[in-house]
Amino acid sequence: MINYFDVNLQFSTDDLNQFVPIIASLLCFGSFWFLSKSEIIKKSFFKNKPKDEASVNHFLFSKLVGFFTMGILSVVLLFSLTDVNSLGSIGITIPKSTFLASLMWVLILSAIAIPITFFSARKPKNLVNYPQIRSKVWTQKTLIINIVGWVLYLIGYEILFRGVLLFPLIEYMGVWPAIAINIAMYSATHIPKGLDETIGAIPLGLVLCILTLLTGSLVIAILVHIVLALTNSLTALKHHPEINLK
Repeated sequence: MINYFDVNLQFSTDDLNQFVPIIASLLCFGSFWFLSKSEIIKKSFFKNKPKDEASVNHFLFSKLVGFFTMGILSVVLLFSLTDVNSLGSIGITIPKSTFLASLMWVLILSAIAIPITFFSARKPKNLVNYPQIRSKVWTQKTLIINIVGWVLYLIGYEILFRGVLLFPLIEYMGVWPAIAINIAMYSATHIPKGLDETIGAIPLGLVLCILTLLTGSLVIAILVHIVLALTNSLTALKHHPEINLK
């Protein structure tokens, strides 16, 4: 005779409101990752195109995919399948009461992060992956696409991680369990980029989660993440031995 433990598998509304943000985060980030890393898609960009032009186009494609899968699809899934029904409830807002505090923290964190990122971005192991546009010669257009691509991508990224994956879970799990899940998934997404970024994502994720909750807005997370990414990208551009800005 086969025996089973007595487990309640009934799926309540509260369960759904916790289940969807976590699974949606996995599906949306996974969609971005496998589409942006697809060799078939990448080869289609490089087919019959100059390498520099193809590299720029593929970079922009990847960042736009990130914006739509993580920033838009995740919100659509959340609104469609849970009780969440307003952008403000997941931090997509700029509250007047915390706006000055948000700007202050952006300045403080940027002042700390920029020097650290500047020196680490020059290291050979960082130059293996950055800048992500691998064109040998960068034009002004390339530079603008690099900036715009990172900005759009990181808006989508923060909507997913500090919005969809954080705010809806607080009500049911409490602050610290929700933050723990957030940090774990956020850090895990950095594993392919190496040990340094994976470990660095833990304290950064903690700080961004706390400040996002205290201000009720994604402003700090988005702006600080953009500052980090552009500092890293532009520093790597300057120091990469095989890439030049025209």
